[in-house]
Amino acid sequence: MTRRLRLVDLFAGCGGLTRGFLDVNLDPDVPAEYHVIAAVEADRTAAATYAANFGRDHLYPIKIEDWHRDEIPSADVVIGGPPCQGFSNLGRRDPSDPRNALWREYARTLERIQPDYFVIENVAAFFRSPQWDLLQAEVENGTLTDYCLQPYILNAAEFGVPQIRKRAVVIGRHREMCPVPDPVGALAGKPHLFEAVGEALADLPAYVASDAIELPDDRFEFDGTEFPGAFKTSQLHLTRRMTDLSRKRIAAIPRGGNRMDIPDELLPDCWRKHKTGSMDVMGRLRENRPSVTIRTEFMKPEKGRYLHPTQPRPLTHAEAALLQTFPLDFQWCGSKVAIARQIGNAVPVRLAQALGSAIGRMYG
Repeated sequence: MTRRLRLVDLFAGCGGLTRGFLDVNLDPDVPAEYHVIAAVEADRTAAATYAANFGRDHLYPIKIEDWHRDEIPSADVVIGGPPCQGFSNLGRRDPSDPRNALWREYARTLERIQPDYFVIENVAAFFRSPQWDLLQAEVENGTLTDYCLQPYILNAAEFGVPQIRKRAVVIGRHREMCPVPDPVGALAGKPHLFEAVGEALADLPAYVASDAIELPDDRFEFDGTEFPGAFKTSQLHLTRRMTDLSRKRIAAIPRGGNRMDIPDELLPDCWRKHKTGSMDVMGRLRENRPSVTIRTEFMKPEKGRYLHPTQPRPLTHAEAALLQTFPLDFQWCGSKVAIARQIGNAVPVRLAQALGSAIGRMYG
């Protein structure tokens, strides 16, 4: 008999974790079926995307600290990725960033719900942060002493995601529940079998017209506000507005190349004088390899290896979403910048599905 599991998604974003866990319901070998009973997301545009895909009835578009605690439901599994900007490897690290402390709200919610299992997903640097130390202290002698932690650094590429993306994943289990087997991707130790960019993008035409820039003029009403959307992933196969100089620079970069291949006369002074440093800047993705980590500014080739493998343009939003393993019919709300942020911040769907499958099998 299939066990019905009540699922809560905290810091839900656009719903990558939710999508992956719900996809487990299609696997006949997993003796459990997930049903989302609550999702909390403070970013209203991301919440609109979540609503477009999973419905509004269980969605709370508010800060987690404002969630009415006397209404928190019981659940079997809690999932979520508290914001990580304060200790990300990108940009300025700030240990005092108030977003770092949001894991405490996650922990307080766990204390109220008392799930069988929970999942925390974050940047790999999380395990080097004071927040990780404090979380362990809560388990050892604080409010979460009924739980055990199983921490991992997982590479999404080993789980069928066409992207090198290493993340910290913590699986928590109630002491009355059995440990979850260590999540090992089917492709672990087999990098030559990782899904490559070319395969992942095969369902989209490589050519995008230079004037295919603007989103369709559609509107999605959510919680009393209209947002651009909802757009299917397939509708986001759009390029960005580029100068003639940018086009010349990109056209000069061969397959697998980067900024070092741009002729001197096309280089800005800052690149002409610096021949060392990141080799991913203005780099082309390689057709026969997984992509680099898809971040929130993937549409800007000056930020990394985000040029199409063969075409004279950066990645489109649709391509980035596919590299995050969202399906072509997944719907998105917001401006192009807002949607890019949602895509880059999301948990890859196939990685989420693997985590959901591992936990679901514990109910057999």
